[in-house]
Amino acid sequence: MKRFRAALVIAAVGFLLSACQAGPPAPQAESAPASSVPQPIPEQPTPELPSPEQPPTAAPAPPPAPALSAGEQAQLDQELIAAAKANNAPLVAALIGRGGNVNARDAIQDSAFLYAGAEGFNEVLRLTLAAGADVSSTNRYGGTALIPASEHGHVETVQILIAAGVPVNHVNNLGWTAMQEAILLNNGGPHQLEVVRLLLDAGADPDIRDPEGRTAHQNAERLGFAEIAALIRSRG
Repeated sequence: MKRFRAALVIAAVGFLLSACQAGPPAPQAESAPASSVPQPIPEQPTPELPSPEQPPTAAPAPPPAPALSAGEQAQLDQELIAAAKANNAPLVAALIGRGGNVNARDAIQDSAFLYAGAEGFNEVLRLTLAAGADVSSTNRYGGTALIPASEHGHVETVQILIAAGVPVNHVNNLGWTAMQEAILLNNGGPHQLEVVRLLLDAGADPDIRDPEGRTAHQNAERLGFAEIAALIRSRG
């Protein structure tokens, strides 16, 4: 019995000693306030980048001009021929823009193209060529624009017409080529000499005879145009 009591005392003392050594219980950690907890950063929208600059849209083509009646077209064409004969290039350009036909004829069979070529109205001539002039068309004498241009000694005009493709060996109703008219109907001066040179360079045939049976060389010699005759002779 005494042993049992002693064991109880020893056990009680051991419990008290262990409780004293352990100390007070550790305080519970306080939870952080809600405001101090890191919040997820909301996703920012991706800024839109400017799209590459688009090329400007081409302006729509103007609507086609209303079709003209036959009478209106005829009136417009006659106005164009009159403007060409007046050497009024701005008006010629405007009338072509309105639909004027550069190959239309007047009462004496002149077109804007034929008249401008014959008279050396070079600005008007270029406008008519750009508008589709018929370079093989002929006047009331059956001659191309090159024949009267050569007769008048319009050197630049002759160059324009040759470049445009006007036939250089065409024979008109009088039986003359551009070269024959350049010799027969002028004074044989420097302009005529240059016109004959341009024609020869373009392939004109000096052996085509006039109604009297004479060649261009024979006519140049007969009229005393020594330089022209020598030029033709030099070409064989």
